[in-house]
Amino acid sequence: MTPRLDIKLDRAASTTLAEQIRLGVLAAIESGALAPGARLPSWLTLAAQLGVARGTVKSAYERLADEQVVVSSGSGGTRVADHPVRAGAVVRPIEADDTPAQYAHLVAPQSTFQMGVPASDCLPVGLLARLRAQAARAEVAAPAVYPDPRGEAALKREIAAHLALARGLDCRPSQVFITAGFTGALAHVIRLLEVEGGKAWMEDPGFFQSRRALELAGLAPIPVPVDEEGIDIDYGIANGSDASVVLLTPGQQAPLGPTLSLRRRVQLIEWAARNGTWIIEDDYLGELQLKRRAAPALASLDGFGRVIHIGSFSKTVSPSLRLGFVVVPPALVDRFNEVVMCLGSAPSPAVQNAIAEFMREGHYMRHLRRMKRIYAERGELLRTTLEGQGYDVRIGGLSVVLRLPDGTPDLAIAGEARELGLAPEPLSRWFDPGSRPERGLLLGIATANEARIPDACHRLHALIQKHR
Repeated sequence: MTPRLDIKLDRAASTTLAEQIRLGVLAAIESGALAPGARLPSWLTLAAQLGVARGTVKSAYERLADEQVVVSSGSGGTRVADHPVRAGAVVRPIEADDTPAQYAHLVAPQSTFQMGVPASDCLPVGLLARLRAQAARAEVAAPAVYPDPRGEAALKREIAAHLALARGLDCRPSQVFITAGFTGALAHVIRLLEVEGGKAWMEDPGFFQSRRALELAGLAPIPVPVDEEGIDIDYGIANGSDASVVLLTPGQQAPLGPTLSLRRRVQLIEWAARNGTWIIEDDYLGELQLKRRAAPALASLDGFGRVIHIGSFSKTVSPSLRLGFVVVPPALVDRFNEVVMCLGSAPSPAVQNAIAEFMREGHYMRHLRRMKRIYAERGELLRTTLEGQGYDVRIGGLSVVLRLPDGTPDLAIAGEARELGLAPEPLSRWFDPGSRPERGLLLGIATANEARIPDACHRLHALIQKHR
């Protein structure tokens, strides 16, 4: 006997009638009124019972079938599945935002002082839109083929030429592999090196997402302190001589900003060659050195084939491109080819070819020169404004490092600042969990528009004073 379903419909509710019927059936299953294998009323019967159109009931039943809660057996009618998904699991509401706090900057809209993104008001929008539209049309018109997971040849050529000119890194296009941003590059590199279960030097402070990526890859991070010459090589050798990997930001240390000195560069490469250790160079800012010409890439000094260079266009053009690249030593090219051909996935060819044209026509270099000038002006205005408020600050890379007294809750300050439309990063989050973190705030320069700096600094100052 087909049970009579007790479903109450509210025609004034914002929820559709079909959805109300679906939820009513789920509730009956959850309560036990409809047991596994029980037959549901036909569309016509339930429609007449509820006073709705037959199509409304059909829509509800089809949704339940898609969710594998019910099954349709033709002449046998619609029945509850033998092992139906729990109703509670089906109707549980989706949370608006379940992003962990430490990764909120990756998904948040651009805000004043936000780090890791370029200034949206500096981007040549019209030019890039035209190049991307042309590339998209060419991609659609071309024969349908699988794109090369190693990256488009045109972009690889332009990157190799640019690195030789701007970073002093002489490499062939065959050594360049296009990836889905820095994270995609790091994932490929760690997979290639097969270092799971080993140890890895990690700058302290250093980018927390990179530290977590090492942990997820089965590596044990060894925190190595940073001073005015960059990562302390002597400390690393004394406390982690058995490391398989060194991950560092030698161009401009993230987040404090010093450039790894020539003495330490040579020391690190020679030690890595003797020790069989791989060096992963995160060249996250490239040539965006605000005070002087950027130092050559660490890989440019490598005569032993131990340095793997990673760069991206996230800070120079846009992180939405998800466009990064890896330059591997010649001896690793064949192995990297195999890994990427089987497991890789480069970004859209249209995006790659648009950026290749952007570089080939000279727009990229002009864009970088303009950005450096604007960022230098913003950084200086931000520094002088904060110093005028009595703070100890310094420019580190593309952020201003604002020191706070020990015990100041920089995490709480950063959280409350977001409610004011500001997005500083707490410095303590960048330190290894086992070390003694310094307190402070990291203020992104790129997103600190000159017109907004005075008011933003005033609001931030008031917030800091509240917590002192």
